[in-house]
Amino acid sequence: MWPKLPQRMYLQDSFQRRFFRMNVQAPPRLLELGAQCLLRNEALAIMALEELPIELFPPLFMEAFAGRHTEALKAMVQAWPFPCLPLGALMQDHQPHLDTFQAALDGLDVLLAQEVRPRQWKLQVLDLRRKNNQDFWTLWSGMKVSVCSLLEPEPDQPMQKRCRVEAQAGLKPEQAPVEVLVDLCIKEDTLDETLSYLLKKAKKRGKLLHIRCQKLRIFTMPMKSIRKILKVVQLDSIQDLEVNCIWKLATLSRFLPHLGRMGNLRRLLLSRIHILPHTTPDQENCVNQLSAQFLNLPHLQELYLDSISFLEGRLHQVLRCLNTPLETLSIANCLISESDLTYLSQCPSVSLLKDLGLSGVNLTSLNLESLQVLIERTSATLQELDLDECGIMDSQFSALLPSLSGCSQLTTFSFCGNPISMAVLESLLHHTMGLSKLSHVLYPAPLESYEDVHGTLHLGLLAQLHARLKQLLCKSGRSSMFWVSASPCPHCGDQILYDTEPILCPCYLPD
Repeated sequence: MWPKLPQRMYLQDSFQRRFFRMNVQAPPRLLELGAQCLLRNEALAIMALEELPIELFPPLFMEAFAGRHTEALKAMVQAWPFPCLPLGALMQDHQPHLDTFQAALDGLDVLLAQEVRPRQWKLQVLDLRRKNNQDFWTLWSGMKVSVCSLLEPEPDQPMQKRCRVEAQAGLKPEQAPVEVLVDLCIKEDTLDETLSYLLKKAKKRGKLLHIRCQKLRIFTMPMKSIRKILKVVQLDSIQDLEVNCIWKLATLSRFLPHLGRMGNLRRLLLSRIHILPHTTPDQENCVNQLSAQFLNLPHLQELYLDSISFLEGRLHQVLRCLNTPLETLSIANCLISESDLTYLSQCPSVSLLKDLGLSGVNLTSLNLESLQVLIERTSATLQELDLDECGIMDSQFSALLPSLSGCSQLTTFSFCGNPISMAVLESLLHHTMGLSKLSHVLYPAPLESYEDVHGTLHLGLLAQLHARLKQLLCKSGRSSMFWVSASPCPHCGDQILYDTEPILCPCYLPD
């Protein structure tokens, strides 16, 4: 039975007696017990929110989320006293349930439905990214952080400034949108229920709810579904895009208008785009359309092209519209011509490369003079070089060594899967000994370590040759340099690594 005090005063007094007298160094266990006690009566907990000290919101929210107290969650989102609610980091520690996720979005939806925003409304950002703000909940639950450090006001956003100006001018201010930050991975034919619910809310609230996506991964999914999602996402928020779809060039062309609107894109990966056997004018137009989109991507720094079937003879068409220097260029598992390699060595956008990858690009029949020129052009900036599985022979590799010796910033060099002899490996070691920053070299098992032409690797021979390289490194004062041999197993294709001892695939292990 309630005492004679008014109910609200009783709630305030009851809650303060449980929590308020605890300082920020109170043991987390007491907070958990108090939150559990309060949430036994959700109606009581919701009423107490108005008097709840702000430093107790996070631990109570965690308990409500873990205990699936949906009504309390809905109310707490509406009363959240911070500009940002990092819900995604909390979902990482607790198994997310559709009902709790929906409750959080429903609470936000109630706020957005109000024509006049309440004065105590603080929430500006709902962060659903699971790898961001991970310390927020840990710090608050342990109360090991100064409250003031987490309550500092956010810098004014452009929309907030605009609203103030409009208010001073006597105009009705436009409501600033609440932003939902999320990293999206869309795949298969259907969307998961949480993403579908989020998209539904964003479509319903329009300009009041903005979905901002820094990282977007697209796997096999009908183009119709992809375009439906992209209509809701703020495309200028995307900084990292991966397209891992088996698309024909014509399908890619339907996606390209969306790509051109990603003006803040910094990293782009395109994988498995195919062209029909007989080239048509429409396909040539698609290649030009792809190239033209780079004009709209002034911040692009990393470009990855993997298994793109139309690159051969067209690399100049694809790269000619790049208008800023790239830091990373990776062309993997593609066919390119000698003219492509020549253009690459002259392309203005690759002169400041930090990372160059040509893994899986067959260079056996090509004159590598252009590659030598490219390495020399980037020698002052190049940090990582990947020439795995390029089919480079001894004579070609030897021609590259003088260029490599000038790469003062090189830290990692990988050229596994190339038929290289022990003599050339020793020559590489001598040419790169002066590169003080080179710490990792991944090299193929030398030709002398194979028993026959069928590619049967002799581990004893490999051990002897590897020991010879280690000895040379020690004599040169570079014993700390990490030289590792990596060769594919002839039976299963898995890598066999060799440092001081072999790391074998199961084919080489005893039964």
